[in-house]
Amino acid sequence: MIETIYVERAIKNHPRTKKILKKFKKSRIISIYKYGEIFNKRNQNFRIQKANPSLILAHKKDSFVLPAPEGFGIGASKNFYFSHMYNCMYDCRYCFLQGMYSSANYVIFVNFEDFDIAIKKTIEKNIGSKVTFFSGYDCDSLAFENVTGFAEHILSFLSLHPQIEIEFRTKSVQKEPFLSMKPIQNVILAYSLMPELMSKALDNKAPSISKRINVISELSSRGWKIGLRFDPLIHGKNWKELYQDLLDNIYQSISIENLHSVSFGSLRFPKRMFKDIFKLYPKEPLFAGPLSLNKKMISYDIEIEEEMTSFCKNLSLKYINKDQMFKCSI
Repeated sequence: MIETIYVERAIKNHPRTKKILKKFKKSRIISIYKYGEIFNKRNQNFRIQKANPSLILAHKKDSFVLPAPEGFGIGASKNFYFSHMYNCMYDCRYCFLQGMYSSANYVIFVNFEDFDIAIKKTIEKNIGSKVTFFSGYDCDSLAFENVTGFAEHILSFLSLHPQIEIEFRTKSVQKEPFLSMKPIQNVILAYSLMPELMSKALDNKAPSISKRINVISELSSRGWKIGLRFDPLIHGKNWKELYQDLLDNIYQSISIENLHSVSFGSLRFPKRMFKDIFKLYPKEPLFAGPLSLNKKMISYDIEIEEEMTSFCKNLSLKYINKDQMFKCSI
């Protein structure tokens, strides 16, 4: 239950604002001038705020589409991302958002049509290049779909541009609007995954791995393209047995012909970001693992990272082709 919703005055009468507010009839509505008044305030405590976040409805003015960080991609020559929302309803202990933002409140930008325009301009500027757009870099792209309706909106637009790809990255078990639509071949539904035992300790508030696999199985059987994102790979006791069970289970549960890609990435944080996250959770066992400073990043030792990636890739080769596998290294 969201107790408080802040609404920018400029979009208080926007049809999408009114539609969202109807879903929260018991919430307190507070008018504001700019979302930064609330979201960017100093001396906020992310950990305390995360227990009861507020919702902020806002109008995004610029930076609708941005180049994806180097090392983030699944084979395209040009990679971009967009964020219709800031922050996530889940509370995963390794999430970089808790080190990026001082606020745990959710921000939803209601001017979806401006994203359409920016995406179209980006496509036109990159004619002749293989382009992938990523939704879900600053949020979980589907977890709040019942509130935002963003995926349903953007799918109708992107179906007109089959020459590009779009990835929705998520931990959610949200199946709509996908079950109600015919599969769109340039859309990838990408799921973040780790062994169930690890997920129970680290993926706070997120659906269980078994539930995610069930959704992956159903949507892949309907013809939707699926991405598997083992990012981050988590080191720990019996990690080989845990990842072998996970990988075998997933590959045997889905329609392999509709598996688009698989990517692997190790646990890693920029040094400054790690410092901020560690302050929030100083007793978290995850941060007491075999981590070290490597090229301004806090991560596992290179030997551990390479061992885990190679192990998972070799297991995956029993089911998929090498050219379907990618390494995420941001």
